Amino acid sequence: MASLKSARGSFQQLLLFAFLLITALLVGVALRSVFQYDVLMTQSRNAAGRALTLSGAAQSLAERSAAMERAGRQSLVLNDAVLRRRFDDAARDAHHALDRLGANGLPATGLDLWRAQLAVIEGLMSGASETALARESSMAMQFRDLDALNTNIAQQAQILIEAQNNALAQRIENARRRLMREVLAASALAVALALAFGVWLARPLKRLQRAIVGLGENRLDEPIDIRGPADVRRIAQQLEWLRLRLTELDADKARFLRHVSHELKTPLAALREGVSLLEDGVTGALNPAQREVAQILQQNTVALQGQIEALLRFNAAAFEARELRRQRTPLLPLIEEQIEAQRLQWQASGLTVRAEGEPIAVVVDPVKLGTAVANLLSNAIRYSTRGGTIAITVSSTPDIVCIDIQDAGPGIAEGDRDRIFEPFYRGERQPQHAVKGTGIGLSIVQEYIAAHGGRITLLPEGPGARFRIELPRST
Repeated sequence: MASLKSARGSFQQLLLFAFLLITALLVGVALRSVFQYDVLMTQSRNAAGRALTLSGAAQSLAERSAAMERAGRQSLVLNDAVLRRRFDDAARDAHHALDRLGANGLPATGLDLWRAQLAVIEGLMSGASETALARESSMAMQFRDLDALNTNIAQQAQILIEAQNNALAQRIENARRRLMREVLAASALAVALALAFGVWLARPLKRLQRAIVGLGENRLDEPIDIRGPADVRRIAQQLEWLRLRLTELDADKARFLRHVSHELKTPLAALREGVSLLEDGVTGALNPAQREVAQILQQNTVALQGQIEALLRFNAAAFEARELRRQRTPLLPLIEEQIEAQRLQWQASGLTVRAEGEPIAVVVDPVKLGTAVANLLSNAIRYSTRGGTIAITVSSTPDIVCIDIQDAGPGIAEGDRDRIFEPFYRGERQPQHAVKGTGIGLSIVQEYIAAHGGRITLLPEGPGARFRIELPRST
């Protein structure tokens, strides 16, 4: 079988070739079976014809012998020419029957004895009339010997018929076994060919699938070069073009983010420095109204810088979410690591944080999933009331793994439920005396979880807010 590298036909043509090859194999076995059936039918008809000829000739020989005895003995007693002709006719018919028996395989020894015995009987038909009675008596004894020969010939004919029938039955049985072996061999070969062609043709499709998954996971450094049928190669070429195009777009996006970061941060830094100089009175003392304006400028400059940095972080997170470095990761130790990393924050707020559930391991990017859990935990700490408990629970079903994070806060307002995952959206209920958030934490969580093929939802049951991360077990 030619390798995939030398396959020039299209996928459809190769499938048709495989189908025709398997069909030709099965049709060949069927035609051979029909041919063998025809051969056996011909042999069966020939055997039946020989059996009929042998039995008919043996019966005719016995009948001609009886006719010869009757005509011969009467001819000797009555000296009748008509009876003599009957004897001669019966003898001639008997010779024909002997010829048929010999032609169909009866041993010549018994036939020669019969002819010799007939010659003796024919010798008794000639002689003086005075010896007719004596010759008639001797003829009767000779015909008894001839009857014994007839019986022997009939038995030999029957034995020959049975031998031919047994040989035919053996040939039929051998043909049946041979045909069964051929059918089984052809069926096994057809199945093997079907499996071989299936594996052979499915291999480039699997490579296409891996290439598409690689593009989806932003593995753009792996060239796509898939050999196989012509149409598969064309698709591979289009995917390679797409990979190069995505690589260019990612490079353009990275350059854009670097330029935006540089172009915005520099004037903002200058603006903040200028406002600080105004507040410090470098350009002269400020009256209360001017100082208030300077403070407003300072606050909004800081807020604008925070928004720009949040925008850059969100875009960077969305960009990085497509590039996952998966490995088998136990979930509970990952969650406990994030809890420990934020111990100072939740202890300062007088909170208790516990992780519980099933010891499940899934194939994920531990850094990005850890970031998602850390963001949800940070939100839970920020909104929970002092003395409350934050519960993180791991559970599973046959298809998915769930991570539930329940805080001890006021929950999400009904009007905010549909928008909390939007970038830069801040909910109605904000904690008092807390630094105002950027509104991108949940958006980053959603990006990272979606990259794993999962989803994050806000469950309706309270008190507090309860978020659920769902990851497919096949992740």
